[in-house]
Amino acid sequence: MAEPTLPTHALLELRGVRKTFRTPERHERTVLEGVDFRLEEGEIVALLGKSGSGKSTLLRIMAGLIRANGGDVLYRGQAVTGPARGISMVFQSFALFPWLTVQENVELGLEAAGIGPAEREERAAEAIDMIGLGGFESAFPKELSGGMRQRVGCARALVMRPDVLLLDEPFSALDVLTSETLREDLLDLWAERKIPTKGILLVSHNIEEAVSMADRVLVFSSDPGRVRAEVRVGLPQPRDTESPAFRQIVDEIYSLMTAHVRGGGTGAQEQLTLGYRLPDTLPGKMAGLLETIAEAPFNGRADLPQLAEETELEDDSLFHLFEALRVMGLARIVSGDIFLTQLGQSFVDADDAKRKDLFAESLLRNIPLAAHIRKVLDERRDHRAPEDRFLQELQDYLTDDEAERVLETAITWGRYAEIFDYDYNSGVLMLPEDEEEEEAGADASSPGPTAAE
Repeated sequence: MAEPTLPTHALLELRGVRKTFRTPERHERTVLEGVDFRLEEGEIVALLGKSGSGKSTLLRIMAGLIRANGGDVLYRGQAVTGPARGISMVFQSFALFPWLTVQENVELGLEAAGIGPAEREERAAEAIDMIGLGGFESAFPKELSGGMRQRVGCARALVMRPDVLLLDEPFSALDVLTSETLREDLLDLWAERKIPTKGILLVSHNIEEAVSMADRVLVFSSDPGRVRAEVRVGLPQPRDTESPAFRQIVDEIYSLMTAHVRGGGTGAQEQLTLGYRLPDTLPGKMAGLLETIAEAPFNGRADLPQLAEETELEDDSLFHLFEALRVMGLARIVSGDIFLTQLGQSFVDADDAKRKDLFAESLLRNIPLAAHIRKVLDERRDHRAPEDRFLQELQDYLTDDEAERVLETAITWGRYAEIFDYDYNSGVLMLPEDEEEEEAGADASSPGPTAAE
């Protein structure tokens, strides 16, 4: 009779995790909802999602830096109630103390853990040498390049000899060559078992990076964030990024990343709310991408990975552009391809003045915030309104920082379309001068009340 197998615990496990934040007006905003996740020993998992989908918040919950509002967070079967000794995190922004040397920055975590000076020094020196910074122990962060500073961040995490290494877009602030080198060095340390880490979770905005490193790729949705799809990579390391199998996985993930959940079709068919997160992009970039899609070799329809390669834009920037074109009804995305709508083609064919007219019509029809701003300005006697009035409304839906970003984006799009103007000195929105003059002229020419009236 076979002996019963004992239950095994994942390194990290999340069950139905929920996270909310409260705005200053005490409105609750849900950032994460129903997140289920397992990180097993011996695997690298990548998490892909658009900016603002809660990926970094999720990593901080896993690390025990912030607490979830609901669900369970388990490290080796035990609830995470604070910073876990077996989990280390590498941040996107390096997060080094500028007044400390490389050696002192790496020793910080050991000191906080109560490790004695002699052991701290030895372990830090070992980690610094392992990550390729031997000889720079006494250097200060300002003396180092971006890639070297991120290596210090990696050494500071690895010196704790973690079971689990959490990477929060660690290569995104680096140039392409530096990020590729650091990524390969980290994979070599992992493959050769030179680090004690038994599992890695990478948050990324770069699809090829995720497929290059990970055994599994999880696609995250937004508003609220949750795991929407999983793709198993199953390719041996090192991976050939030009192989058909690799390109097929990249193509599949592009399709998943651009498959919107709210409903099909163009922005005109969707019911967006006032608090919709406008994509963080500019009208000029939207026009440039439309022109690229319209021209050869795409001729109106483009494969997304091929378009990414042609434009040399980062995936995160492209996803914002794709979303913007989609909600504005200028392009549609189907099965990993983007193609111009009739409106998009008309925009490409038009001169600058006509483009603004088309953009204005689409903006007022599809984007509730822009239509709301214009309506308020039309109804006010002086056709002016302070930006704080709209910020307060957005804060019912978004964090303060995100509300500011969304309003700034709406203002930029509205000014391009000439549906309203903005005074940066006073923070006041207003109708364009020519429209105010037309209305004033109409008022002046209208007959006044007669004696009989």
